[in-house]
Amino acid sequence: MQKITHSQTLLKKDILIELVTAEDYKIITKTKYFFDWKTEKGNWVYKLRLNDSEEILGLISLENFESEDRIQINLLAVSKENRGAKKIYDGITENLIVFACREAVRLYAENACVSLIPKTELKIHYIKKYGMIDAGKQVFLEGIALYKLLKRNEI
Repeated sequence: MQKITHSQTLLKKDILIELVTAEDYKIITKTKYFFDWKTEKGNWVYKLRLNDSEEILGLISLENFESEDRIQINLLAVSKENRGAKKIYDGITENLIVFACREAVRLYAENACVSLIPKTELKIHYIKKYGMIDAGKQVFLEGIALYKLLKRNEI
């Protein structure tokens, strides 16, 4: 089971990552989640929440490029209260990226690849924190880099 860490108590909490429902779109606001998530309805959109709560802590939109054995992360966001130095929970972003990797492996086995086009200021962060590979405009995980991230998260 994937977990996130409460920033103050350091307690690990079990999480669920599941598809966003039509009801969820009614409560997913641009103010709290930084994007208009309704524009992503044509993709695979998932929410991350605690096992014992319905509150959405993070969101990810995935697009499948079957001919390339690749899943692209189109959008990724954590809720407003889980960003920055005063965030409540740590590990939301990493768990969402790991989920994308796990889905890519499920679909494409050893050929799996996960990519994203980061905001310029986040590119170095994705490379350093998650082991992503620089491909110019995009960063990606495949092969050893992808499996290292899965192993680090005990997946």
